[in-house]
This record gives sequence, C-alpha cells and structure tokens, in this order.
Amino acid sequence: MRDLQSPGRSVAVGSRGAAATSHPISTYLAIEALRNGANAVDAALIACSAQSVLEPHNTGLGGDCFAFVWRQDQQRLYAMNGAGWAPAALSAKVLPDAGSNAIASTSVHAATIPGALSAWTRLLTDHGTYSLSDVLAPTIDYAERGVLVSERVAADWSREVAKLSADKAAHAGLLLGGEAPKLGQRIKFPALARTLRIIAVEGAEALYGGAISRDLVATLSELGGRHTLADFAEYRAQYVDPIGVDYRGVRVMQMPPSGQGLTALVMLNILSGFDHAAIEPEGPMRFHLQIEAARRAYLVRDTFIADPQFADVPTEELLSMSFADRLRSDISTTRASPTGVLPLIGQRDTVCLSVVDGAGNACSLVNSLFDAFGCGKLCPRTGIVLQSRGAGFRVEPGHPNSVEGRKRPLHTIIPGMAFKNGRPFLSFGVMGGAYQPVGQVQVLQNIIDYGMDVQEALDAPRGFGFADGFEAERGIADDTLAALNAMGHSVRRAVNPLGGGQIIEMDDQCGVLKAGSDPRKDGCALAI
Repeated sequence: MRDLQSPGRSVAVGSRGAAATSHPISTYLAIEALRNGANAVDAALIACSAQSVLEPHNTGLGGDCFAFVWRQDQQRLYAMNGAGWAPAALSAKVLPDAGSNAIASTSVHAATIPGALSAWTRLLTDHGTYSLSDVLAPTIDYAERGVLVSERVAADWSREVAKLSADKAAHAGLLLGGEAPKLGQRIKFPALARTLRIIAVEGAEALYGGAISRDLVATLSELGGRHTLADFAEYRAQYVDPIGVDYRGVRVMQMPPSGQGLTALVMLNILSGFDHAAIEPEGPMRFHLQIEAARRAYLVRDTFIADPQFADVPTEELLSMSFADRLRSDISTTRASPTGVLPLIGQRDTVCLSVVDGAGNACSLVNSLFDAFGCGKLCPRTGIVLQSRGAGFRVEPGHPNSVEGRKRPLHTIIPGMAFKNGRPFLSFGVMGGAYQPVGQVQVLQNIIDYGMDVQEALDAPRGFGFADGFEAERGIADDTLAALNAMGHSVRRAVNPLGGGQIIEMDDQCGVLKAGSDPRKDGCALAI
C-alpha cells in the first residue's frame, strides 16, 4: 500500500470492469461503454479511436495497431497484428538509387500502409458487440466540437512545431496560428470528422480501396511516394500466434516478430538467472543488470527480428533457456560490458490501453504513428496523419529487416498479457518506442519480484540505456548513478519522462480488478 501522506495515486478497484488509458476522457469513454453493456473489445476500441483526436500526435487512422484479446467464454488468447506493409514498389534497391541509404522518419517512404482500421474492424467483428459506427461516434463528436488540449499533450505538441510547419497541410490542420495549441486551448479536426463519418457508413473498405484510399494515394503521390490503390486494397490485418516465456511462475505473452516483443522475453530469460529479491528495486545492481540484459536482448532484436513472411526468424531457439544462459554467461556483477549494441532508436509516440469487462474478457491494445505526428505529413483531403513506421526498416540488401515491397518493418509496439496458474493475471503495456521491452520488464519485475501493486509498479523511477549512455529519471538517486558510473556506465539525467504504461490485474479467485495508470501521461485508471 502506498504512503497516504505522500503524493501518488491509489489503485482503482472494481469487479464489473476496469479501464486504464493515457487520457482521462478515453478512460471515461471506455467505462461508460462498459456500463452500457459493451464488452472489453468494444470499450477498448472506443477509447483507442477517441485518442486519435485526444492525442493526435501519438495515434490515429494513419497508424498501426497490435492487440491481445482474452476470450473468457473460449478460454483463448488472440493476438492481432495490424502492422501496415511497405508499398509494393518500394525496395532497398530503389532507395539508394535516389540518394538514400536509410529511410528518414520524415520521408514519405516512411509512411507504410496504415493497419489500424483493418485491425479495429476485425477485432470488432470477431470479438465485439458494437458496430463500427458505435465505436467511432464519440470520436466524431470530439473531432467536430473540438478537444481541449491536456497538459502532457500540450508539452509533446510544442516540440513538433518545426516538423509540422514543414508540411503545408500539417501546418494548416495541426497548428493554431503557426503554434502548437497550449493547455486548455480547443482544436477541431473537421476533415478527420468527415472521414470518420464516411467510414462509419461504408466501413473499413472506404480506407482500403475506396474513396479515402484514393485521397491518401493522391497525397502520397504528390509527396513522392510509391503507394498505389492496390497496396491499400490488398492489405489485411492478421491473427498471429503469441509467444511467451515463464518468469518466476508467471507466463508472459508477447506478439511474435516482426514485433519486438521477443526482446522483452529474452530480457526476462536473462534476468531469471539473478536473485532480484535480494537486490534493491531502485539500487545500482538492479539497473546494472537491466542495462546488461537489454544490451544483449537488443542485439538479438536488431540481428534477427523481421517480417517472418520474408525472413527465417529462429524464435524458438532465441527464447530457449540455453540461449539465455549463453547470453548471461559473460555478465559481470561489478563491471559494465566493454561492448554491446544499445538501442539506436529514440523515444517514439504511441498509446497503450487495457480494458477488462465484468465477464472476464480482457483487451491489451497499442496504437501508434511511431514518431510524434508520424512522418509529419497530413493528408488534407482526409485529415489523416501519415505514420513513420517505415523508418523501422533497414536499407541494407540481405539484412532480414531490409525494406521490401509488401513487407512489414521491425515493429516497436508490443501489448502484453500475463497468466498465472493458467488464468489471466495482467493486461498491460508500456509505450515508448525502443524503450517498451525494458519498460515492460521493469514493471513486471516490480510486481513479480518486488511485490508492488500495479500503480506502484508504474510509479517507480525508470532508466534506459541508449547508444550513448544510461538515461535516468529524476527519481533514481544520485548515489545509484554514481555507483553505475563507477561500474563503467555512462550516465545522465533524462530530459523527458520514459514511456508510459497501463496495467489491469485480474484476481480470478476473488473476482477483483485492480487498475493502474502511468503518472507520466495525462490519463487515469477507473474501475466499476
């Protein structure tokens, strides 16, 4: 239990449903839907859709979506991969000829086909009870009436003015008088509202081969893209088989490649060889081991993870304990490793949310544009922000993750689900681009190894090893950083908070739901 005399949040407790998102209105809409008879999938999609306007820098129709759905009636976990693919005409052979050896995050070539709406529609059809029109209705209302910008959103938006100003349509549609909207200012999305109304009537086909896709292709072509109507019309989100490992009696499930969920699982396997119960949760040894495990797991990620339809990813071997033992064997408990590959990808912008209903169904969902406002380009005809997920490709012929037509890039967004004794235990996610595997591992260890409740697990200070050093939030003590520095780790203070997470714990025996929401975002957790 938290210290009630200190700042902090209490765990939200209920039995008929719970929701945790990064925006209070989104959480409210999910809870309202649950109270009106929606199930977890309905409520999660309503919340996710609303965040397209509540947090337009993080998510939207132009992005991708991954989701886990636990069906209580079927006792089955479903994994949905809504990662968009590259245009058929794009390849590593094409880009160098144009003077490029990488896909910049602001390049039109970073705009892969959006997979989110296809994923939403399939999830709703297969597992929901609401219509797509029902799901989109609150978003349409807020897009037309406008939203009042919240504190974290305003802070994030203010850093993107130069990027948005570089695109005429983004400047007109996403800035107010050439400036980012400030806390409490209202901004409307009329073009997006019209698009959503078309989708509410015509369905996802309007974006995948219909009038909306024609508008998107026209805009992309004007910007120099190689996208075609066929790239949109032939795209479908798909179910995949989840992957998992056991960590101290908890079965942790992740999305398979081309998602980076395998990275978190490799980290857990490595860390399972250390007795964290004897290690201070905010002490130097905890973060030292985290850095060392991440170095090895991210090297695995950047070497092997790719679209399995284009590359042979040895997932089973990479998740074996024998492989983890080899990775762990050269970790010193007193010194930093002299070499190692640390994440080169910086923080990215994403929303994650969790919803559990009173019947025991659960949905952990992540939706993302990758960078803030994606590639910084807006389709003026539709109001859709174009994502930058293609920046996750390499332009390196022969590499498993090199860009090819109709290929999905290495993907950072990873919803999570955990089981105990075969029963759902945690529906969770930690956003933040490359940080997500480390963030997930940290909150899981906080709960499993250190006995924290879901809110304490999210509140705890964080650190992350970038390529040029370990970045620590202010909550990590100076003494801890000094000890890490003495071990050989380059350390510095984080300018921005690391990630943001949402967790719902499901106590099946007692029928109790416990929900927490990350204080680094504007959101909250509610339960009924």
